[in-house]
Amino acid sequence: MLIDSHCHLDSEKFELDLEQVIQRAQEKGVTQFVTIGTDFHSSQQAVSLANRFPGVYASVGVHPHEVKNLDSENFLEGSRLCDHSKVVAIGETGLDYYYKHSSPDQQIRWFREQIRLARSRKLPLVIHSRDAKEETLLILEEEKAFEVGGVLHCFTGDQDMATRGMELGFLISFSGIVTFSKAIEVQQVARNIPADKLLIETDCPFLAPVPFRGKRNEPVYVRSVAEKIADLKGMTLEEISRTTSNNARKLFGIKENHSGQT
Repeated sequence: MLIDSHCHLDSEKFELDLEQVIQRAQEKGVTQFVTIGTDFHSSQQAVSLANRFPGVYASVGVHPHEVKNLDSENFLEGSRLCDHSKVVAIGETGLDYYYKHSSPDQQIRWFREQIRLARSRKLPLVIHSRDAKEETLLILEEEKAFEVGGVLHCFTGDQDMATRGMELGFLISFSGIVTFSKAIEVQQVARNIPADKLLIETDCPFLAPVPFRGKRNEPVYVRSVAEKIADLKGMTLEEISRTTSNNARKLFGIKENHSGQT
């Protein structure tokens, strides 16, 4: 059985066929899903999906692109979503200096606030970091994120970032990017990550893996990510599936789904 540890099931791209999307994944052994909020509206949708489907869990947070819309009042209101029993993480949060849809000052402020929220609720963090390696790691350390740990999701950084992230108590998650022929450095990092520090994800509906590039990504394709990681590490698909699923359940505090039903 596999777990898609990072997906966006609230996306409008799944609006017409979400039940079929989940069923396709189940038929290929993907039995549990963590759907990720990128603002408090999508976080509310994630919680609603977790209510609707027993195999779905939610992460609540505000992506660095969206923090420009935050203030103290709506942050407090949105943080109440964490009270739901199937909210298993805070995020995705972090820093993105590639696009800078929100100013660096805004990103830093609300990244720190979300780490503090995670610590107060004793929930792990889902971290987005792009072109912001040093500041991401510094803030995680300064805000004592190691108290709750979490995951560096859709990892595209270098070995140094992965190593330092793991030292802070974070797992490293690989998406369909690891299957791309030009992703040589990402593949090398994946080889080097200890199996007990690995997660796999789709980040769907984005970043469909080979051989599905150009199509809408969906949770069933996490199997292709698992197959690539298994090949890179000289492990079997079954070993990678079992290990990454156990890692996800331990991190997010979710129980194994034996039925395969959502």
